Amino acid sequence: MLVYYLILSFLIGAITLLNRNRTISIILLALFLTLQTGLTVYGYLHLSQEDSGYFTFDATGIIFLCVLTILSYTTIWHSYKYLQYRKDDERIQSMYFAALIGLILSMSCAYLASHIAVMWAFIEATTLCVAVLIYHERTNLALEATWKYIFICSVGIAMAFVGIIFLSKAIQEAGSVNLSFSAISHNIKYVNVFWLKYAFLFMVVGFSTKMGLFPMHTICVDAHTVAPPPISAFISTTLMNVGFVAIFRTYSLMAHTAIQPWMNQILLWSGLLSIFISAVYLLKVNHFKRMNAYSSLEHMGLAAIGLACGGIGYFAAIFHLILHSFVKASAFYQIDQVHRTYHTYIISKTGNYFNKNITGALVMLLVFISITAFPPSGMFITEIWIFKSLFASSNFLVLILVLLFLAMIIYSLGRNFFGLLFNQVKDTPEIKVKIHPSETISQYVLLLLVIYLGLNPPEEMIRLIQEAVKNL
Repeated sequence: MLVYYLILSFLIGAITLLNRNRTISIILLALFLTLQTGLTVYGYLHLSQEDSGYFTFDATGIIFLCVLTILSYTTIWHSYKYLQYRKDDERIQSMYFAALIGLILSMSCAYLASHIAVMWAFIEATTLCVAVLIYHERTNLALEATWKYIFICSVGIAMAFVGIIFLSKAIQEAGSVNLSFSAISHNIKYVNVFWLKYAFLFMVVGFSTKMGLFPMHTICVDAHTVAPPPISAFISTTLMNVGFVAIFRTYSLMAHTAIQPWMNQILLWSGLLSIFISAVYLLKVNHFKRMNAYSSLEHMGLAAIGLACGGIGYFAAIFHLILHSFVKASAFYQIDQVHRTYHTYIISKTGNYFNKNITGALVMLLVFISITAFPPSGMFITEIWIFKSLFASSNFLVLILVLLFLAMIIYSLGRNFFGLLFNQVKDTPEIKVKIHPSETISQYVLLLLVIYLGLNPPEEMIRLIQEAVKNL
């Protein structure tokens, strides 16, 4: 199935790149979404089965593949509206959609890879696709951000590759040359601890460029700032999930070795520092997309802390990222409407949004409630579970600091969100483009899904998450 998916997706992407007809472009995108949905359904029906030698439809991959497929529909729809508003020529639009197809393809394969080198290769492929999309608006700032993204991500992925070399060296000493996850898991208990520590450290730092976790968080913030809003939605959700899956798989391989307490400390303090940086920068941020980027940093930090603390934290980390993906995608889709209304991303230049776009304003209100984990947001439940795991693991100081930083974050986000909704700002531009309420339907669906999953999580989803963490 994966071979067919790769070949057909590549062909659709190539034809999209060469095509200049809008109707044909829509047909090609519909074909790709059908193919993406088919892969997801096939993977779910063939859970735990290997495919093509280098891929496995395991629970972890299927969970995040489902999230990716759902957001692929909404992101392509909002990309179409974004390009329609900008009136870009057909050549640039074709390049945009071809790169987006390539990004979805690369992320899907990274989720499902059962070989560490294959996963690394597809993660590197996401860098090239995202770089094309960041540069879409062809401004000097976009060019600078694109080169920074390519350079820093390449350095990070190179560091992850060094970590893989250290791991392969260790596995070779244990009498194996197979770098599939199953083979590594079988042999890793015989590996020298020295090599394992270096491998884990390099791989966590390297894959943090995708997850947006400290210390490699800065490039994700810059990418959010200049990328088209639908692409920022992907960078902040499904692409960050790629980084998490890579770190999660690395952690899972080494979880039953002598370095587990050491790994837990690395992830715990990396997560805490991520939340601290988010809290500090949100106090002074004056750009909607950067604000949401720092908010994503906070939630990646919480996921890392849940993974480090263990117990219910394992379950909570994955569940939290599922819900975060839907909330943050909704936020970026709506930011595009805010930009079309005020012709700026600067927070201080916006206000009184309820009178300008009431359906969009209600979305922003729901986003604030959801992203700050107020009930009935499902993220309230997952954050409570993460706090519980901190308490159960006796990390009382970290728990107190996390609560303090979260209070700062809630204050900062509340000030900015409610400023947008209610502040009376002079000299705001008149609305030149009427935003149809139908453009907010996807956001309402995603946000209501976040509430529903928190209050009544489907048994099948719970089973998949339990399956993903059962070996930890």
